[in-house]
Amino acid sequence: MASAILHGGGVAAAAALYGGDPVDWLDLSTGLNPLPPELPDLAPRIWHRLPDADLLMATRQAAAAFYGAQACLPLAVPGTQAAIQHLPRLVPAGGTAAILEPTYGEYRRVLTEAGLPVVACSGLEAIPETAGLVVVVNPNNPTGRQLPRAALLALAARLAEGGGLLVVDEAFADVAPQESLSDVAGRHPGLLVFRSFGKFFGLAGIRLGFVLGPERILHAISDALGPWAVSGPALAVAQAVFTQPSQLIRSRILERHESLHHVLTTAGLTIAGGTALFALIELDGAAALHEHLCRRHILTRRFDYAPRWLRLGLSPDEAGDARLAVALAAWQPKPGA
Repeated sequence: MASAILHGGGVAAAAALYGGDPVDWLDLSTGLNPLPPELPDLAPRIWHRLPDADLLMATRQAAAAFYGAQACLPLAVPGTQAAIQHLPRLVPAGGTAAILEPTYGEYRRVLTEAGLPVVACSGLEAIPETAGLVVVVNPNNPTGRQLPRAALLALAARLAEGGGLLVVDEAFADVAPQESLSDVAGRHPGLLVFRSFGKFFGLAGIRLGFVLGPERILHAISDALGPWAVSGPALAVAQAVFTQPSQLIRSRILERHESLHHVLTTAGLTIAGGTALFALIELDGAAALHEHLCRRHILTRRFDYAPRWLRLGLSPDEAGDARLAVALAAWQPKPGA
């Protein structure tokens, strides 16, 4: 069995180790919008009854409008992790999987545990001809690498010729969706697109995502998940939030993003990558800095496969920025660290 993947979050565990009340910690370990929109009032029947077909359809239609889907109706899933769990079934018999790495580790874990050979690729040019399934996170987590639409569509077409499939995870594409493939998903038999609801809207707790692609694959995932896979409250919240103007959310995220970059560069840290929802810094003393910040009840994201990296998400306000700035100013790395 593959090793468990380190993820962001885990404030309670960090507080148990370093002290303090978890609610008083500044959690910068996740790539979530720290300023979620106001939740809508939900009718009591939403909580009382199983989610009906009309609610599910209305939410899928709202998702299609928000993501610009023109060739398919997005499938609602209980978080895109649920769709990742289905990927081994989509690899042609005897085929291999290829992943552009480093990236979100659950793809490798799920495919490896299914007994599939997985090839790590540094770029599109390194993808082997024998690959039956290719995974690209775009923009990438945690590096922020962004690949152009044309290159991804060409790859999807090549894979489709051999019965293969390109999976493009666009979990962090909502702030700047110019390179998104959501508008063409469903027209290409070799393309599957994942979209995350929780990151952009800052509502990861309701566990909701969407899959866009060929109807046969959407039906297969839906059948595997079974009926009522997504809760009624999650669907109702998403339907309401999708139909609200989103420009204010984007503007607030970009403001928070600029503030984070200012704090990090003022502290003399090197920003190696990231997206609008997080920054990746690289330094020799990354582990020491992570611990230093934990002792001040600020949680960041470490990477077991890249010991010189730390990922920092957005703080919710200027007070959070100031708290991070003070903690960074107090850090004194050991010589040679």
